[in-house]
Amino acid sequence: MPTEPLQPFSPPTALLAYLPQGFSVGTVVTWALYAVFAFWALYTLVAIYHWLKYSHASLIAVPAIAVHLVLSVLLMSYALGIYL
Repeated sequence: MPTEPLQPFSPPTALLAYLPQGFSVGTVVTWALYAVFAFWALYTLVAIYHWLKYSHASLIAVPAIAVHLVLSVLLMSYALGIYL
């Protein structure tokens, strides 16, 4: 393997044949990431609600939630190419 030059990754052409005209792999990946992050946001809101409702006496709850939200938004914006 060290004697062969590295080749950039390219998606399988058989899968690209099923995409409608005008769609690119980048568009499909972007919308898939939006769907994942929408699910993440809903799950996070439910988890935050339950954590604050049932563990409200914990001193670490609010700072941990804040750190989680900030880091997650930064990771999501980086993954989607939206630089804050």
